[in-house]
Amino acid sequence: MVIIGMTNSSINLVFHHGLTLPHEHVTSLVRPCARFNLNYATTWGVTSSSKAQRLKEYKQLVRNSSISCEIVIASDEKYGNKQVVSLTPRLYDYVLENVREPEILRQLRAETASMHGSQMQVSPDQAQLLAMLVQILGAERCIEVGVYTGYSSLAIALVLPESGRLVACERDAKSLDVAKKYYQLAGVAHKVDVKLGLAADSLESLIMNGEAGSYDFAFIDAEKRMTEKYFEMLLQLVRIGGLIVIDNVLWHGKVADPLVNKWLHIFSLFPVK
Repeated sequence: MVIIGMTNSSINLVFHHGLTLPHEHVTSLVRPCARFNLNYATTWGVTSSSKAQRLKEYKQLVRNSSISCEIVIASDEKYGNKQVVSLTPRLYDYVLENVREPEILRQLRAETASMHGSQMQVSPDQAQLLAMLVQILGAERCIEVGVYTGYSSLAIALVLPESGRLVACERDAKSLDVAKKYYQLAGVAHKVDVKLGLAADSLESLIMNGEAGSYDFAFIDAEKRMTEKYFEMLLQLVRIGGLIVIDNVLWHGKVADPLVNKWLHIFSLFPVK
């Protein structure tokens, strides 16, 4: 089992169960996708002196660029003090302009933008990442917990084989109606098994139906206080060697704040009823 925690710009957490992947390989997967590595000059196939000159020119180009970016140095030496680029608005706009977004997804994104809670929709780059993971895995049976208007589930359904199945769990009927409309427009409605209601009930029903270990891929993007419960249930439903993706794991970076973590610990001991 591989569990990936996803944020807006990168894959952030990777845990392996039943695999023998060395730790140093795991940490290389954890680094942000928007990496900045001046050693790329080695791929130019030039002599050392020429490489040094081109590297100098490249650094000068970066310094003079109108697109400013913040260089962050990792504080932990065990990660090699790697330089990374933080994702600025202009850089993110560039990413979005170059995402391969099918027209039907573009239309859905435009309609969702005018709806209440539109910030809950995954971004085009996230949806492309999810679709790519499904394709790499060769997944045929998937689960999504938290559909909203269906942007991510539609991206997944579009890359599933004709015989594929996506169980889409959503409790809000109004947003789900939008999702179902676009499943029809995209010609993938036959692949999507819509479950209107509490996701925990839908997942429990799948387990009781004898479907444990029969799914290849799952994506959690729903009520955050329920994430742990959804995760435990999906561990039963997703097969060994499958993939579980969890959104919003860093929660705007607040997971690194000891005060926030202390408050969350207290809240878990004395929850508000």
